[in-house]
Amino acid sequence: MVGTLPVSPLAPKAGFPKLPVIAGVTFASLAAGVKYLDRDDVMLARIAPGSSIAGVFTQSATRAAPVLWCQACLSQAPQADQGFAILVNSGNANAFTGQRGLEDCETIAAAVADVLDIPSQHVFMASTGVIGEPLPASRITDVLSALVAGLTSQGAAGAAAAIMTTDTFPKGAGTQVQIGERSVSIAGFAKGSGMIAPDMATMLGYVFTDAKVSARVLQTILADVTQRTFNAITVDSDTSTSDTVMLVATGQAQMPVIDDHESVEARTLSRALESVMLDLAHQIVRDGEGATKFVEVTVLGAESDASARVVAKAIGNSPLVKTAIAGEDPNWGRIVMAIGKAGEPADRDRIGIWFGDILVAENGWVSPGYSENDGAAYMQKPELQITVDLGIGPGQATIWTCDLTHQYITINADYRS
Repeated sequence: MVGTLPVSPLAPKAGFPKLPVIAGVTFASLAAGVKYLDRDDVMLARIAPGSSIAGVFTQSATRAAPVLWCQACLSQAPQADQGFAILVNSGNANAFTGQRGLEDCETIAAAVADVLDIPSQHVFMASTGVIGEPLPASRITDVLSALVAGLTSQGAAGAAAAIMTTDTFPKGAGTQVQIGERSVSIAGFAKGSGMIAPDMATMLGYVFTDAKVSARVLQTILADVTQRTFNAITVDSDTSTSDTVMLVATGQAQMPVIDDHESVEARTLSRALESVMLDLAHQIVRDGEGATKFVEVTVLGAESDASARVVAKAIGNSPLVKTAIAGEDPNWGRIVMAIGKAGEPADRDRIGIWFGDILVAENGWVSPGYSENDGAAYMQKPELQITVDLGIGPGQATIWTCDLTHQYITINADYRS
């Protein structure tokens, strides 16, 4: 499928951004023939000693072997004085592959560890693609020497492209932020297009910074920021077996170590990381399979933030809402339906609904000033905002989603062909 789809109309017009170089990280990518022909499908990141690493993963009960491997490695509290590596392949998810899947992880990790002279438990892996097919591990191990020879600090764009499956464009984001007297750089890339409803989607994300951060604080920051970014998007309500987001801090910036997640320095870094991760998360939605609309759903006035989040996701995941958006139909009745099915506290006669700044419904009925023509005109925009006020409490949440078109069916009906 990769390379056969037109680039999403919602893709960033400037293409892949020029990312800050992160001291202590190099990247390489090449074609190993895992599944795809004539395209890079494996990427390697080499991470310098002294780095900290953190990860969050899918909560799926059928997690892929690489996810289980990474979780086990992190649980062993890897030592920062030794280097790390991240290896990702596309085309095969190494999921639902039984004991062989874990053995393939062990084989690949041992081979990477050997060529980079690091512990095998410091090799983090991810696989994305078709579920239930054995991973041809030898195709990856056979190209490790070439990967290592190609490592460069300028290789992030190639790495981002190598991990794509049904993505129509590689996704990257970066920034720089002042922490104390030091300018700190952040750069990241991600993949994802379908099977996106992170319960941590098929979604992978890798973010790197040269900040000096303890592993404990890095994990706390990542878990927190993920909730408002990668865990606040949905394309199709399906959670993948392979979702992985990893955050690396190389410590190459000359600064005191950040060892308190409530410190000013930690909060400053967290805000900058959130801007990068939210950018990447939005790009995943903009590349949703067959998407033509980028939609922000905000729920206000809920009993709690958690309740607002459930209602927002009920709206964003509803096939009826999403197909109405695809058809540019301001069918606000479907939003009322989605609110009601969410199972959260709501009072029909207090609900307000807006399309952008257009008040559509209030007090349990269509707003007297609402014009269907205004609603229809608004729905023609490529980027939409839907706001719901439940009117019963202080809770609020925002999620991002896309429409559901015929192309989504076409892509997924032919996915394995």
